[in-house]
Amino acid sequence: MDSYPRRMHTALDTTDARGLAEFYRVLLGLRYRPGDEPPSDGTTDDADWLVLVDDDGHRQLAIQRVDVLKRSTWPSPDVPMQLHLDYAVPSLDELRRHRERAEELGATLLLDRTGDGSEPLYVLADPAGHPFCLLVEQIPHA
Repeated sequence: MDSYPRRMHTALDTTDARGLAEFYRVLLGLRYRPGDEPPSDGTTDDADWLVLVDDDGHRQLAIQRVDVLKRSTWPSPDVPMQLHLDYAVPSLDELRRHRERAEELGATLLLDRTGDGSEPLYVLADPAGHPFCLLVEQIPHA
């Protein structure tokens, strides 16, 4: 069998679909799938499913509105992470820059592990409480 399922996108639940979509759109440099853009005619934005795509039009994230969402309490085990996304950057300077950008966009720092020489990273929570990691990409040794 030569065919395998491929990831279409990762879907995240939130109580504010447009708000979370905007956070990831700006943080990751994505754009809305045609038809998912915010209304420009003054109508109410009642979006409950939004898809973000990359420059080639490939789906990256889907944002789904739910009525209630228990926010992760990680690192406390009361409400686990459930799912998290990892984003790699090329250097420690870029790691710091992207942490600042994420916080300006509404992220909250959960863990600073930049002192770990083998894999410096930050764990942040997006505005809906989903944990995600920013880390320095390690180049495999040949």
